[in-house]
Amino acid sequence: MFILPSVKTPLIMKALTFLFFLLLLLLITSSAFCQNPLDTKEESQEIINLINSYSKARDTKDTVLLKEILVKDVDQLVSSGVWRKGIAEAVQGMMESSTSNPGDRTLKVESIRFLDPDAAIVDARYEIKNANGTVRKMWSTFVVVTETEQWKISAIRNMLPIGN
Repeated sequence: MFILPSVKTPLIMKALTFLFFLLLLLLITSSAFCQNPLDTKEESQEIINLINSYSKARDTKDTVLLKEILVKDVDQLVSSGVWRKGIAEAVQGMMESSTSNPGDRTLKVESIRFLDPDAAIVDARYEIKNANGTVRKMWSTFVVVTETEQWKISAIRNMLPIGN
């Protein structure tokens, strides 16, 4: 049987204990910063449904639905550069825009990136087909969050790429 000398045993034990705690610390911190795949099919479909509800509310000028799917402090930056801050200003601006810029609006979700289980960034193609047949091709980015266990829109950014 091999026995370590008693003088070296406490040093070896201290070194092993230190290494154990160092390894444990590394495992804990690395797992805290790992991105887990949050985008379940169910969550993604709920977000797509939310964007579809937003599109429907805009088309039908349904202010009640808009107020249900937007957070109170929503903000929107439209393609003309106008900021709409707060739910009242956003809803009013959306209604005015739908009236002054008629056309068939379509939003098609292209990607969803989950930041955490309660927040995601949604990119969508946004097209408005005018009565004369021209199509205005834009992008919309939505920041969506869960509020009272329901996905809601927190921010909207509409962009009109140059050349469209």
